[in-house]
Amino acid sequence: MTSLRKLGSSDLEVFPLSLGGNVFGWTADEATSFAVLDAYTAAGGNFVDTADSYSAWVDGNSGGESETILGRWVNKRGNRDDVVIATKVSQHPDFPGLTAANIKAAADASLTRLGTDHIDLYYTHFDKPEVPVEEIIGALDELVKAGKVRHIAASNISPERLRESLEFSDREGLARYVALQPHYNLVSRATYEGGLQDLAARSGLAAVPYFALASGFLTGKYRPGTTVEGPRAAAGAGKHLDTERGVRVLAALDEIAQARDTEVATVALAWLAAQPTVVAPIASARTPDQLPPLLAVADLELTEEEITRLTAASA
Repeated sequence: MTSLRKLGSSDLEVFPLSLGGNVFGWTADEATSFAVLDAYTAAGGNFVDTADSYSAWVDGNSGGESETILGRWVNKRGNRDDVVIATKVSQHPDFPGLTAANIKAAADASLTRLGTDHIDLYYTHFDKPEVPVEEIIGALDELVKAGKVRHIAASNISPERLRESLEFSDREGLARYVALQPHYNLVSRATYEGGLQDLAARSGLAAVPYFALASGFLTGKYRPGTTVEGPRAAAGAGKHLDTERGVRVLAALDEIAQARDTEVATVALAWLAAQPTVVAPIASARTPDQLPPLLAVADLELTEEEITRLTAASA
């Protein structure tokens, strides 16, 4: 049985791979989403990441589809106490921003879609610098005190705003961020390393990186000379194909994956999981057969030499 990891200073214990729910109601319909969730939890997974805005970008969707599917699955399986549910606020078309009134209204809407009375981990999805941190933290603290949210976290936030938020929480004795969800992977290191990572480490925050596989590039599926189909894949994976760093990283991943008899994606996730502050990278699967190389990160521990080789390749 894979050991669960403590999420920062919280009392949450999570599987070392967080299952991304962005595909639920988008590239995975409800039945397929249920199958993916079943396979993930059967393997010991317990940490599902979604957002109130998933998947408002799809024609015909209005936002909240992912939460709705996840809520239906949890209620059908009767396993709410076994699953750590993380969701986010600020980007839903009907609940944009981080004013106190909006945070509270959006949380209630998420709870309804999820069919639960509490959210385990509630992220501010994108920081809104025009809203004082005092207002944001104050609203989140009210949700915690009301029992609607267990712990709070932040995503897409500057080191300065994060520091200001933590200092306000500490000074006023209010709910404090326990986790950070940064954009971070082998070909996007500057998005987290440096001031943000240093602050997370000093403050005891757990990192739960998104785009952990660089929109599929770090699965090894896309190679120089291949055609990347779909606008999101092209913008994500495609932009790394013809860069020197992208080629170096793929070569190093290939060598290590072959030597360890595992998948390229597993090695990429294992490098991320070995980085300071990182507790559980996020990766999504459109179908159950895409899950095994993701789940395998729980059992792959890279050597110091392998980590150093990948770090050098990705510099």
